[in-house]
Amino acid sequence: MCGITGILSATIGKGKREGIVKGMNKCLAHRGPDNDGIWSGDELTMGHRRLSIIDLSPESDQPFFSTDKRYVIVYNGELYNYRDLKLQLQRTAHGTSEKPYFFKTASDTEVILAAFIRWGKECLHYFSGMYAFAIYDTQEKELFIARDRIGVKPLYYYYSDDVFVFSSEIRPIIHSEIKTFSMDQEVLPEYFMYQTVLAPRTIIKGIKMLMPGHYVELKEGKAILTEYYSVNKISKVSDDLSYEQVCGKVNELLALSVQQRLVADVPFGAFLSGGIDSSAVVGLMSKVSSEKIETFNISFDESEFSESQYARIIAKKFNTSHHEIKLTPADFLKQLPEALAAMDHPGGDGPNTYIVSKATKQAGVTMALSGIGGDELFAGYDVFKRMWDLKKKAWLNMIPRIVRQAGGELVKQRKRSVSGNKIAELLGEREISFSSAYPLNRSVFTQSELKVLLKSSDPFNSIKKIVSEVPQAEDHLLSAVSLCEINTYLQNTLLRDTDQMSMAVALEVREPFLDHKLVEFVLSVNDKHKYPHSPKKLLVDSLGDLLPPEIVNRPKMGFTLPWKEWLKNDLKSFCEKHMNELSEREFCNQTEIKKLWQRFLANDPTVTWSRIWHLVVLNNWLDQNKIT
Repeated sequence: MCGITGILSATIGKGKREGIVKGMNKCLAHRGPDNDGIWSGDELTMGHRRLSIIDLSPESDQPFFSTDKRYVIVYNGELYNYRDLKLQLQRTAHGTSEKPYFFKTASDTEVILAAFIRWGKECLHYFSGMYAFAIYDTQEKELFIARDRIGVKPLYYYYSDDVFVFSSEIRPIIHSEIKTFSMDQEVLPEYFMYQTVLAPRTIIKGIKMLMPGHYVELKEGKAILTEYYSVNKISKVSDDLSYEQVCGKVNELLALSVQQRLVADVPFGAFLSGGIDSSAVVGLMSKVSSEKIETFNISFDESEFSESQYARIIAKKFNTSHHEIKLTPADFLKQLPEALAAMDHPGGDGPNTYIVSKATKQAGVTMALSGIGGDELFAGYDVFKRMWDLKKKAWLNMIPRIVRQAGGELVKQRKRSVSGNKIAELLGEREISFSSAYPLNRSVFTQSELKVLLKSSDPFNSIKKIVSEVPQAEDHLLSAVSLCEINTYLQNTLLRDTDQMSMAVALEVREPFLDHKLVEFVLSVNDKHKYPHSPKKLLVDSLGDLLPPEIVNRPKMGFTLPWKEWLKNDLKSFCEKHMNELSEREFCNQTEIKKLWQRFLANDPTVTWSRIWHLVVLNNWLDQNKIT
C-alpha cells in the first residue's frame, strides 16, 4: 500500500518536473513512510511513497523496473492472487512462444509488471485485488494507468493539452503549481444533496478521478479512456440454484476472499465492531489463520453508542487477542482537528474511520481487515426495505399528480421531519418509480430545499444517471439497489473515506466483502433468497453456526457519536464560523444558509446535524487548501 504520483509533459523540463513530483511525494509522505522514490525520463517523471506490506526488502522499492529496463511501474495496492500469477508467468504457456519471466523479488509489484509485459492491457482481467498503477514503456513512449474493478484504491488526474498529472490523492495535484485550481461550482448541488461529489468529477474543477474498472492510455499526445469492467454487466447466473447451494457458494467465496487477504509480511488484525459483517470476517480469519487474530474495537462508557459488549462476545468465541480502545467523547473531540486535516476530499463522513485507524496503527498493526461492503451486498440498509415496499405501491401513479402533490404538502405539514419532506417531494414527482425514489432516499436535502440554499441549484446529478444505467431485471430489485449503493455511497463515500483516513496514519485496510467474484455472485442471486425480512439473512445463513445468536439478533447500531450535541455545544463556535463564511461565498444564498444554522440551533426537526456538518466540512476544507 502506497502513494503514487506522476507528470507527463513535453513542454515542462526534466528539472522542473522532478521538483513538482518531489513536492507531490512530500504531500503523500503519510501514505508511505518506508521509502521515497522518483524516476525521470524524457517527458515523464513518476514518484512513489512506499508502505511496505509484502516483500519488505529495498529491492522492491519503486519506481520499479523490468529486467531489461524497458518498463517502469509505480503501484498502490495489493494483488491478492499474485502468487498464482507468478507461477503462471514463470513458465512458458503451452503451444506459444511466450518466454518465462525470471523474477528478482517476492513482491506483487513485479507480478503486475510481468503480467503487463506478457498480456498487455489484458492483464487486468487476470488480477484479483485493489490497485491503482502506472506503467511506462520507455521504448514506445506510452503510459498505461489502471484502477481496480470495484474502486477500492483511488487515482486522481488533471489533463490538458500539454500536461497530464496523476496522484493517489487530490491535494498533491492542487498544490503542484501546474496551475491555479478552483472549486467546481457545477457539482456543488450534488455535494449539498449527497455529502460528496461522485466520480469522475471532484470538488475541484478540472481534476477527475479515474473510474473503477477503467484504464487510460497516453500515447502520441492523446489520452484514451477505456472501461474494462463494470459491476452493472454481471449476468444472473444463479437463478437455478437452490437456497442451500447459494449459501454454500457465498460461504466458499467469502472464506477464500478472507484467506487471500491474510497474505502480509507485517503484523495485521481486524476492525471488530461486533456487527454481523466484522464478526463474520473475524470468524473466518480465525478458521484459516494459524496465528492468533488481533482485533480492535473502539469502546465508550456511554452505552447508547457503544458496541463493545458485542465485540467482546466475538473476541471470546474466536479467542482473539482483543484490544478494546476506550475513548470518551472528549477524547474523540480532541482528535477531530487531526481528522479534518487528514481529509483529502471533503465529505460528510470520515472522522470515525480516522480515529479507529489511528488507534489500530498505534497498537502496532500495519494492515487490518474491515467489514465494509457487507451492507451493500446483503441488503443491510433501510433503503433496501424502502425500495422493496415502493415496488408494491405502483398504484400511486394512478392518482393524478396534482392530488398527490396536495397529499404530499399535507404530510409535510403534519409530519415535520426529514422523512416528511422527502415523502412530499416523492409524491410530487411526475412518476413514482425506482429511478425517482432512490436518489431521494440517499439525499440530505430535497431539490426544493436546494433551490433556496444555492443561487444556482441546477444539479449536475450523477446519481440519476447512475440509477438510469443500473439494470432492473425481474426478481432482482435488491441487486439493483446494491448496484446503486456500490456505484454511489460505497465508492464515493465509504471507500474514499476509508482510504484517505487509514492512509493518513499509514494503515492498510482490506475489504473481503469486495472481492469481485463474491460481488458478482451475490449480485446474481434472485430476490427470493435475499428479501430483507431479517438482518442480512442470506449472509447469516451462509455462515452456518459461525456467529452466535447474540450477534445475529442484536439491533443494528453503526458507529455513532453525539454529533448533535457537539455541534450545539463543543463545536458550536467552529461550526458557526464556517457556516457564516460559507454563507458569504458567491454561490450561496447568505440569508438562507444562516437561517439553516439558526433552525438547527432551535431544534427544528427538519434540520438534522448531518445537514449541517458536511457544509461545515466543505468550508473548512476550502479554507485549509486555499480554494476559492
